[in-house]
Amino acid sequence: MRKAWISLAAAAMLCASGAGPAAVNVAPNGFAISHEAGIGGPPAAVYQALVGEVGRWWSPRHTYSGDSGNLYIDARPGGCFCETLPGGGGVEHMRVVHVAPGELLRMSGALGPLQADGLCGSLTWKLTAAAEGTTVSLSYIVGGFREGGFEQIAPAVEAVIGEQLLRLKRYVETGGPGE
Repeated sequence: MRKAWISLAAAAMLCASGAGPAAVNVAPNGFAISHEAGIGGPPAAVYQALVGEVGRWWSPRHTYSGDSGNLYIDARPGGCFCETLPGGGGVEHMRVVHVAPGELLRMSGALGPLQADGLCGSLTWKLTAAAEGTTVSLSYIVGGFREGGFEQIAPAVEAVIGEQLLRLKRYVETGGPGE
Protein backbone atom coordinates (compact mmCIF):
# COMPACT_ATOMS: atom_id res chain seq x y z
CA MET A 1 0.00 0.00 0.00
CA ARG A 2 1.22 3.47 -0.72
CA LYS A 3 1.99 5.31 2.49
CA ALA A 4 1.06 8.83 1.48
CA TRP A 5 -0.24 10.31 4.71
CA ILE A 6 -2.04 13.62 4.73
CA SER A 7 0.15 16.62 5.60
CA LEU A 8 -0.40 18.98 8.51
CA ALA A 9 -1.45 21.68 6.04
CA ALA A 10 -4.10 19.38 4.59
CA ALA A 11 -5.26 18.47 8.08
CA ALA A 12 -5.66 22.18 8.84
CA MET A 13 -7.80 22.46 5.71
CA LEU A 14 -10.23 19.98 7.28
CA CYS A 15 -11.12 22.50 9.95
CA ALA A 16 -11.27 25.38 7.49
CA SER A 17 -13.57 23.51 5.11
CA GLY A 18 -16.45 22.53 7.36
CA ALA A 19 -14.99 19.45 8.94
CA GLY A 20 -14.84 19.81 12.70
CA PRO A 21 -11.69 19.21 14.68
CA ALA A 22 -10.78 15.59 15.18
CA ALA A 23 -10.76 13.81 18.49
CA VAL A 24 -8.04 11.23 19.08
CA ASN A 25 -7.82 9.00 22.14
CA VAL A 26 -4.80 6.67 22.28
CA ALA A 27 -4.42 3.89 24.85
CA PRO A 28 -1.98 0.97 25.22
CA ASN A 29 -4.53 -1.40 23.66
CA GLY A 30 -5.84 0.76 20.81
CA PHE A 31 -7.19 4.12 19.78
CA ALA A 32 -10.40 5.93 18.92
CA ILE A 33 -10.77 8.78 16.47
CA SER A 34 -13.76 10.86 15.45
CA HIS A 35 -14.57 13.58 12.96
CA GLU A 36 -17.72 15.52 12.17
CA ALA A 37 -18.64 17.56 9.10
CA GLY A 38 -21.62 19.34 7.68
CA ILE A 39 -22.33 18.31 4.10
CA GLY A 40 -24.58 20.37 1.83
CA GLY A 41 -26.91 17.63 0.69
CA PRO A 42 -29.76 15.56 2.11
CA PRO A 43 -28.94 12.37 4.04
CA ALA A 44 -30.20 10.14 1.19
CA ALA A 45 -27.81 11.77 -1.30
CA VAL A 46 -24.87 11.65 1.13
CA TYR A 47 -25.58 7.99 1.86
CA GLN A 48 -25.81 7.16 -1.86
CA ALA A 49 -22.43 8.81 -2.47
CA LEU A 50 -20.95 7.08 0.58
CA VAL A 51 -21.92 3.54 -0.37
CA GLY A 52 -22.70 3.66 -4.08
CA GLU A 53 -19.93 5.93 -5.31
CA VAL A 54 -17.00 5.25 -2.95
CA GLY A 55 -14.67 4.82 -5.92
CA ARG A 56 -15.31 8.39 -7.01
CA TRP A 57 -14.38 10.16 -3.78
CA TRP A 58 -12.01 7.87 -1.79
CA SER A 59 -8.39 8.89 -2.26
CA PRO A 60 -6.49 6.63 -4.65
CA ARG A 61 -3.39 7.20 -2.46
CA HIS A 62 -5.09 5.08 0.19
CA THR A 63 -5.75 2.02 -1.91
CA TYR A 64 -3.64 -1.03 -2.67
CA SER A 65 -4.10 -0.70 -6.44
CA GLY A 66 -3.57 3.06 -6.69
CA ASP A 67 -7.01 3.33 -8.35
CA SER A 68 -10.02 4.20 -6.19
CA GLY A 69 -12.25 3.08 -9.06
CA ASN A 70 -11.46 -0.47 -7.90
CA LEU A 71 -13.30 0.12 -4.59
CA TYR A 72 -16.88 -0.88 -3.86
CA ILE A 73 -19.18 -1.27 -0.87
CA ASP A 74 -21.82 -3.99 -0.79
CA ALA A 75 -24.09 -2.19 1.70
CA ARG A 76 -25.79 -5.12 3.44
CA PRO A 77 -24.93 -7.03 6.61
CA GLY A 78 -22.03 -9.31 5.68
CA GLY A 79 -21.26 -7.18 2.63
CA CYS A 80 -17.78 -6.09 1.71
CA PHE A 81 -15.89 -2.82 1.46
CA CYS A 82 -13.51 -4.32 -1.07
CA GLU A 83 -10.99 -3.51 -3.76
CA THR A 84 -10.26 -5.48 -6.89
CA LEU A 85 -6.59 -5.90 -7.78
CA PRO A 86 -4.92 -6.64 -11.09
CA GLY A 87 -4.52 -10.29 -12.01
CA GLY A 88 -7.73 -11.37 -10.27
CA GLY A 89 -6.66 -10.41 -6.76
CA GLY A 90 -8.52 -8.40 -4.19
CA VAL A 91 -8.57 -6.90 -0.72
CA GLU A 92 -11.34 -6.92 1.87
CA HIS A 93 -10.83 -3.62 3.64
CA MET A 94 -13.81 -4.05 5.96
CA ARG A 95 -16.97 -6.12 6.47
CA VAL A 96 -20.36 -4.35 6.64
CA VAL A 97 -22.08 -5.10 9.96
CA HIS A 98 -24.90 -2.51 10.24
CA VAL A 99 -26.84 -0.70 7.55
CA ALA A 100 -29.61 1.87 7.98
CA PRO A 101 -29.91 3.59 4.57
CA GLY A 102 -29.67 7.35 4.85
CA GLU A 103 -28.73 7.09 8.53
CA LEU A 104 -25.84 4.76 9.35
CA LEU A 105 -23.17 2.53 7.89
CA ARG A 106 -20.94 0.52 10.25
CA MET A 107 -18.09 -1.68 9.08
CA SER A 108 -15.66 -3.90 10.94
CA GLY A 109 -12.00 -4.39 10.04
CA ALA A 110 -8.49 -3.00 10.00
CA LEU A 111 -7.71 -0.50 7.25
CA GLY A 112 -4.50 -0.30 5.27
CA PRO A 113 -1.31 -0.95 7.22
CA LEU A 114 -3.36 -2.04 10.25
CA GLN A 115 -4.39 -5.24 8.44
CA ALA A 116 -1.07 -6.93 9.12
CA ASP A 117 -1.40 -6.46 12.89
CA GLY A 118 -3.64 -8.30 15.35
CA LEU A 119 -6.28 -5.58 15.31
CA CYS A 120 -10.02 -5.22 15.06
CA GLY A 121 -11.75 -1.96 14.24
CA SER A 122 -15.22 -0.48 13.97
CA LEU A 123 -15.77 2.34 11.45
CA THR A 124 -19.11 4.13 11.81
CA TRP A 125 -20.57 6.73 9.46
CA LYS A 126 -23.63 8.35 11.11
CA LEU A 127 -25.76 10.71 9.01
CA THR A 128 -28.15 13.18 10.65
CA ALA A 129 -30.42 15.63 8.85
CA ALA A 130 -29.41 19.22 9.56
CA ALA A 131 -30.78 22.64 8.59
CA GLU A 132 -28.32 22.99 5.72
CA GLY A 133 -27.96 19.35 4.69
CA THR A 134 -26.43 16.48 6.63
CA THR A 135 -24.15 16.22 9.63
CA VAL A 136 -21.80 13.27 9.22
CA SER A 137 -20.22 11.89 12.37
CA LEU A 138 -17.39 9.51 11.59
CA SER A 139 -15.65 7.34 14.17
CA TYR A 140 -13.03 4.61 13.95
CA ILE A 141 -12.25 2.58 17.06
CA VAL A 142 -9.34 0.12 16.84
CA GLY A 143 -8.11 -2.34 19.44
CA GLY A 144 -5.74 -5.27 19.75
CA PHE A 145 -2.00 -5.81 19.65
CA ARG A 146 0.38 -3.74 17.54
CA GLU A 147 4.10 -4.04 18.02
CA GLY A 148 5.38 -0.60 18.97
CA GLY A 149 1.96 0.55 20.19
CA PHE A 150 -0.43 3.11 18.79
CA GLU A 151 1.15 6.48 19.57
CA GLN A 152 2.77 6.78 16.13
CA ILE A 153 0.06 5.31 13.91
CA ALA A 154 -3.10 6.78 15.48
CA PRO A 155 -2.47 10.37 14.28
CA ALA A 156 -1.70 9.12 10.76
CA VAL A 157 -4.88 7.01 10.65
CA GLU A 158 -6.86 9.96 12.02
CA ALA A 159 -5.55 12.17 9.22
CA VAL A 160 -6.38 9.58 6.53
CA ILE A 161 -9.92 9.08 7.88
CA GLY A 162 -10.40 12.85 8.08
CA GLU A 163 -9.18 13.20 4.51
CA GLN A 164 -11.80 10.71 3.32
CA LEU A 165 -14.60 12.63 5.07
CA LEU A 166 -13.41 15.86 3.48
CA ARG A 167 -13.29 14.18 0.06
CA LEU A 168 -16.85 12.84 0.52
CA LYS A 169 -18.02 16.34 1.50
CA ARG A 170 -16.45 17.93 -1.58
CA TYR A 171 -17.77 15.16 -3.81
CA VAL A 172 -21.37 15.59 -2.66
CA GLU A 173 -21.18 19.39 -2.79
CA THR A 174 -19.23 19.87 -6.02
CA GLY A 175 -19.28 16.59 -7.94
CA GLY A 176 -15.54 16.03 -7.42
CA PRO A 177 -13.41 15.13 -4.40
CA GLY A 178 -10.75 17.77 -5.05
CA GLU A 179 -7.20 17.41 -3.79
